This record gives sequence, C-alpha cells and structure tokens, in this order.
Amino acid sequence: MAHSQVAYLIPLTSNLKEDNSSPRITLSEGPNTIGRGNVSITDKRLSRKHITIITSTSGSASLSVEGTNPVVIRSSGDGDRKKVKPREEVSLTNNDLIELIPGHHFFKLVLLLSENNGENHNGSHERAAKKARKAEIHEEDDDSVEAIRRFVPPNEKLPSTFRLLNVNGLPDWANTSCVSINDVIEGEIVTAILSNYMVDLDWLMSACPKLANIPQVMVIHGEGDGRQEYIQRKKPANWILHKPRLPISFGTHHSKAIFLVYPRGVRVIVHTANLIHVDWNNKSQGLWMQDFPWKDDDKDPPKGCGFEGDLIDYLSVLKWPEFTASLPGRGNVKINAAFFKKFDYSDAMVRLIASVPGYHTGLNLRKWGHMKLRTILQESIFDREFRRSPLVYQFSSLGSLDEKWLAEFGASLSSGITEDKTPLGPGDPLIIWPTVEDVRCSLEGYGAGNAIPSPLKNVEKPFLKKYWAKWKADHSARGRAMPHIKTFTRYSDQKLAWFLLTSSNLSKAAWGALQKNNSQLMIRSYELGVLFLPSPIKTQDCKFSCTENNPSTTKAKKETKDEVEKGKLVTMTWQGDRDSPEIISFPVPYQLPPKPYSPKDVPWSWDRGYSKKDVYGQVWPR
Repeated sequence: MAHSQVAYLIPLTSNLKEDNSSPRITLSEGPNTIGRGNVSITDKRLSRKHITIITSTSGSASLSVEGTNPVVIRSSGDGDRKKVKPREEVSLTNNDLIELIPGHHFFKLVLLLSENNGENHNGSHERAAKKARKAEIHEEDDDSVEAIRRFVPPNEKLPSTFRLLNVNGLPDWANTSCVSINDVIEGEIVTAILSNYMVDLDWLMSACPKLANIPQVMVIHGEGDGRQEYIQRKKPANWILHKPRLPISFGTHHSKAIFLVYPRGVRVIVHTANLIHVDWNNKSQGLWMQDFPWKDDDKDPPKGCGFEGDLIDYLSVLKWPEFTASLPGRGNVKINAAFFKKFDYSDAMVRLIASVPGYHTGLNLRKWGHMKLRTILQESIFDREFRRSPLVYQFSSLGSLDEKWLAEFGASLSSGITEDKTPLGPGDPLIIWPTVEDVRCSLEGYGAGNAIPSPLKNVEKPFLKKYWAKWKADHSARGRAMPHIKTFTRYSDQKLAWFLLTSSNLSKAAWGALQKNNSQLMIRSYELGVLFLPSPIKTQDCKFSCTENNPSTTKAKKETKDEVEKGKLVTMTWQGDRDSPEIISFPVPYQLPPKPYSPKDVPWSWDRGYSKKDVYGQVWPR
C-alpha cells in the first residue's frame, strides 16, 4: 500500500545553503532509510543504511543511527548541537539540521504535516493558511465566487480546454476537475517520452509507480552535468536519457510534455510543471492532453493538419537517439520523430507553438517562437469585440527585457483580423506577477520564491512599472499557490479571443528576438505550448481514448453532423449558458481583468533580502 509523503530532506551545502544540484529526499509515513545512495558525491565512509527517520502524519519525527558513525543534529529552535551515537534515537522537529559524518553531508528536515486532531488536515499548509488569512486584507470583488466548483467540462470538450493541477492544502472543491500525474500517466503504456527541464527521479518513481512497468522510457531533459550524472546512476536500466543540443549560450531545454504510446494510439500531454514534488503539489500549474488513434493503413491517409506539422517539426529538431519498441500487433518499431506520423491528428483541438534554439531565417523565420504565434494569429478570424482589446502576459520568470523587444513581442500577440478583414490592432498588455507579500503569505512562504527566479535588475526596470498586475485568484482558490503556470491571452471581459498555455516565460531566450532588419529570429531555448483558438466545433458521436475499455469510446470519430458555429472561449467566471455546444470554458486561474499594482505593491525578485517573516517564521534569504 502506498504511503503518503509527510516530510522531505533538503540537501545543504557546507555553508548550510540549499544545494540545488541534489534532489530533495521524500520521506513517507513510517520508517525511511537514508545512507550512501542519498548523497550526490559517492562517499564510502557512509553506511548504505546510515540513519532511519520515522515520520508520521501527526507531524512527529524521530531519528536513529543505523551505521557505525555518529550523526549531529542541530536544533532549529535554540541552535544546540547534539551528537547521536550508533543505536541511539532522538526526536526531530521541523527545520532541524542533520549532519552525516564523516564527510559532513548536511540536510534540513521539513515536515509537511504537523497537526492532526482527528480531522482531515493538510498539515503545515493548513497551518500556514490560517496564519496568512489573519494577515490578508480581504477586498470585495466580483471574482470572489468559487468558480472552480463549476468547472466540470464533459469528456468530449476536454481536448478543447485545459486543466489545473491539484494543489495540496486546498479544500476539495478547489481541486474540482484538476489532475495529478497519475491521472495522465495511466493505462497500458508501451513507450513513454518525458520531456522536461528538471527531473527528480526519486520523486517521480515514488509518485508514479506506473513508470516502472513501462517497457521503454526516454527522458529528454535540461539538467546540468552534476544532476545528469546522478539521474544516470539512479535510472532504471531500460530508461534512456537525452539532453538536446544547445547551440547558443544561456539556453535551456525547458519544454514540458509527455508522449505516451498505447496499443490503441498516442496521448500527447503539454503542461507547465517540472518533474519535481513541489511543482506537482504546491503550485498553480496547467495541463492539456488529447488522445489520437493510429492511422488506418487500409484507408487513404487523412490529410495533413497543422498540429501534425507542428509536432513533427518540433520532434525532428530534438534528435534523440533512436530506439526500438515492441508494439502489440505491430512488431518492433523504431521510435524517432517520423514514428509520430503514424497517428491521426485530424481532430486536434489546438496548435503547437514551439521554440527551438538557432538563428532562424527564410521559411524557418515563422516556424518558431513568437513569429509562429504571429503567423497563426494572422490567419485567424476573431469577433469584433476583440479589436484593440487588452493582453495578459503571465509567467514565472522574467528575462532582461527592453521596450523595443516588448513592442516586437506585443505586435505578434496583437495579430489577427475580424470577419471584415479589419486588423484587431494593438492591445495594451498587463504583466501578472506575484508581489513580495504574495510570496511571503503563500503556501510555501518565501520558499516559493525559488521558482520565481527573476533578479532585481530585471524586475525593477522603470518602464515595466506601468505593466504590473496582481496575482489574484480567489475564484480558483489559488491566490496562495504561487504560479509556475505560464499563460498568454487576449480578452474582453470574460471572453477570450485565444489562449496559450506554454512553458515559455517572458524572455527573448524563450520567444526569440528579431535581428538583421527582421530577417532573422534568434532563439536560445527549447519551449512548447498549446494555442487554443475559436475553431469550429464538431459534433462527435464519441471521443477517442487510449485508455477506455468501452469499444464505443475507443474508435475514431465517425462522420456526423455538419460543424456548428465557431467556438466561444470563456473563463470560469463568465455568466452565460455553459451548456451551449459552442461554449468552451477555461479554468483561467487568475482574475480578469487583472488588477494593477497599488503604490505599496512590490514585485517579487529573488535576490533581494526580506526581513518580514513569512507564514513559517522564516526570512529571505533563508
């Protein structure tokens, strides 16, 4: 039976700072053995079973020394040091420091659950929530309704929208229609490709045990050399690691996607979370997925569609090492970019907007980054109400921007025409970005700021002041779940012209910058997003699924009625008839229209010091 995570150990450097090159160690309810295999550098002086930490859902923890060498505990309360000898046992409290000796390997204990009076509490998150509520200034707002309770789209409409990820520490209603990693990695998977930036293999295998039974798994990642070596040592034998080439300095592989091959078809998932615990449990994140059947070899192949072209173009650039998988009824098949042409994407409800590093010219100029988005929007027709309507840029890391590039980027996002061929015209953007108070009072306290990594020099550029808007999310109950989700949209009241869910932050590295009199687009990083447009909605007899056993739902869509009118994209707080077939509701987690900063609001930057204690009694930097 799976045990719930109740704590974790944070590796520390010799000067007791968080060691970001080593993964956090998840501690489950009951005994947890820690030893030589849990340190980033091999140290045979440590025992394989050096210590055992016993944790419980009540928030209690104890440590016993199993090896032949002692351990030093530094109390978080009074700072006292205590040497624990072999076979001795001591109690631990939250934020105690543990030193494994010899070798001086330091860890900090963080307890996730610290109270239990017989009810279903969510531990330290709930305690922190109570603290934060006392500090909050409650403002009357039309957006305060718990709109996420009503976000329950029917199955046939799910590919047309996206979903938020579950957040620990929120009431059950706040996770209505939200998903976890096990909700998407499910069923009889033959091959899996996991694309991401950060990968905590220990957490991933414990959070999603299904992965251990998949015959072939490839991880495409952006980790540094030290972390890559660690993952290489820890990974199952049948897993393949691949880090795509980065031809331009300061780029990353940042795309977050999952491709699952089934006997019936393929599942494509595009999301915003790193493969680490905090991203899938504590933050505001988004995810889109759709299943696609195999093409029927006995019939004329379906005409190529935009989604297929987007996907194959992107996968081809990754150049992963080709491998072979055994597929039921199909024998041994080579898994490369061309393999993904074998599926029928004609019912795809989104377009892919990808970035790949390079100096893109000619036909490639409009294939990637913000120029790809510009091209698709220029070919799209929107309602007249979106003429000169505002834009939202919402993300979790801010690059070094200048006004010239921001205008270039805005020109792409302002593209599009109405039915009478009138351009939509430029829209005024607002940048949704957490304030210092948002981070201080968040579910993670100042710790959430680690995942909002923008320095003061980028945040405090004077020209940005007019763009700042608050992360306000009462209707989704995510005001205290700091955003790692990235979204860009154009809106009018609670209607959306289009909506983009993406891995791209607001930076030239992610979106690209035009050069050489606009004849070249320079991009540093790999990114991937899905663009939702008001496409015509098709009436479907059934929805294809890779995992449903009911035959009526596992066949490709039959020929049915003509297309109904063009879809209308709306937010969760839109007041109207949601049962209309053309209405597609989006769980936009933040308030629209966004609320601009007040004079007292200070945008978060992670290299500034903050002495006012957060909900855990911590200051920043810790």
